[in-house]
Amino acid sequence: MNQIKTWQERLAELSTRRWDVDAIRTRLSSMRKNGFRPRDPDWAALRANKDELLDRVQLRAEEYEYITHSCSKGSALALMEEFGLGKWSIIKAMSPFPGFGMTGGICGGVSGSLIALGLFFGSDDPEDYQGNGRSMTAARKFIARFKEELGTIMCPELHQEIIFGRYMDPRASQENFEAFQKAQGYEKCALPPGVGARIAAEVILAGKDT
Repeated sequence: MNQIKTWQERLAELSTRRWDVDAIRTRLSSMRKNGFRPRDPDWAALRANKDELLDRVQLRAEEYEYITHSCSKGSALALMEEFGLGKWSIIKAMSPFPGFGMTGGICGGVSGSLIALGLFFGSDDPEDYQGNGRSMTAARKFIARFKEELGTIMCPELHQEIIFGRYMDPRASQENFEAFQKAQGYEKCALPPGVGARIAAEVILAGKDT
């Protein structure tokens, strides 16, 4: 079901949130130093406490977007941290992904989440076609859910319909960038990576043994 009203309330909260910048930076510094350590979690226990996990992943994605100024890094970081996926170099590679290079393309909250889903469901073997299939199945579920929640996966439409009431296009000019900052762009644009990471975590929990 479309949850636009719920997410608009979350957007209002993001606009006034007091961000614990020191704590967020400390976690990021630890991840840069130690990496994303592979885990062997108790999946039954995680599912039993699903709501707590989803709330945590959503919050972390919002926090990491705010600090990195990148919706793609925000969603990927939260999921890679929670499930022990990948290497720090993947975060570096996410740098051009918000808005698909800020060209008005796919939201980074989507692309960052898809990267994490690929890391979880995919395979190191390039000819493991079943691994490809698992990842694509997870991606289709994720994208359908994201559209249900926010109506679109495209950055300009999210800006227009949910976040600002118009497409800010902050990389188009210095004037646009200043308007984006004035409109609390980094605070408000934490919404899509939070939603995306939450949905992707749910897909991981549901699909672990399927």
